[in-house]
Amino acid sequence: MYATCLFCNKALGANETLETFPVGKRLAFDAAKGRLWVVCPHCERWNLSPLEERWEAIETAERLFRDTRRRVSTDNIGLAKLRDATTLVRIGQPLRPEFAAWRYGDQFGRRRRRQLLLAGGGVVAVGGIMALGAYAGVIGAFGWLAARAGAIAVNGNPETVVAQIQTSQAGLVHVRRRHLGETVLGRGADGGLAIDLRFKNGQAHFEGREAQHIVSIVIPKVNRFGGNKRMIAGAVDRIEDAGSADRFIGRLTLSSAGLTRPRERNRRWGRDGMSTSFTKHGLFGLPGEYRLALEMALHEEAERRAFEGELAELERAWQEAEEIAAISDNLFVPPNVTQSLERLRQS
Repeated sequence: MYATCLFCNKALGANETLETFPVGKRLAFDAAKGRLWVVCPHCERWNLSPLEERWEAIETAERLFRDTRRRVSTDNIGLAKLRDATTLVRIGQPLRPEFAAWRYGDQFGRRRRRQLLLAGGGVVAVGGIMALGAYAGVIGAFGWLAARAGAIAVNGNPETVVAQIQTSQAGLVHVRRRHLGETVLGRGADGGLAIDLRFKNGQAHFEGREAQHIVSIVIPKVNRFGGNKRMIAGAVDRIEDAGSADRFIGRLTLSSAGLTRPRERNRRWGRDGMSTSFTKHGLFGLPGEYRLALEMALHEEAERRAFEGELAELERAWQEAEEIAAISDNLFVPPNVTQSLERLRQS
């Protein structure tokens, strides 16, 4: 049983209704195909549950869905809210574009609304700075500060660590937002996806499954504003035109090196840490529809491999997410507190 999101490493929450599967407050299931997901309340990504834990939970979810009156449904998609506020999403037999648009539309739409609210709050704060500067009669200095603060409100702080990734070459690496503008996608020796990942105090080249796993973690950070209905539909069309998620990724590798040309590193970055020019280079250089389509395709490829029997990879990814979350949590807990908690558990 896992309790941490595979993608953002945050807690998935809990429910009191499904005794055999108490993880998550928003669950999606497909009884016909035997699939059960926990939808992360923070990043809205769908986390596929381990095979051995899903069957009884799916049966219970199906029964609860049919018994509740608080539900809306079409022939293909159903939504029900249970008494403890747990939400069930029932997947029927939708066509692929319909399912993709519904599933990712919910995810990208919420992400977009959240970030727009955050950016709007930042802009309001900038307006307050400008007003204060005008009142104090030093509008020039305050104007520069307001411009910088406004850019950060929209683009995010370049020094924020947006991902912690366990890698085979460099161990646990910390990726700042500005590093995404210095990271390049390319084509590996086997024709698959490759990534030259920039991170704190280093850079490394990855190919194959590890490259796909790393890109699946960092690309949502580039897609922090999600997308509107038009962009989401365009992203779905990109995958449909290619014929499958895997083929779309293959096509993208042919042009990704040119699209993701890196930003040249600024040796004086420490003196100008509020620069936002990184948002024009690297992974940010991918057109919006391609970025969304890549996130969709990588997510679906990971699930396809799991359904084809590669559950060990899914298990490894979940354990990695749990370990990184534990490391992050422990960074803020003094050792004596951790030792005391351990003694209490053993007593």
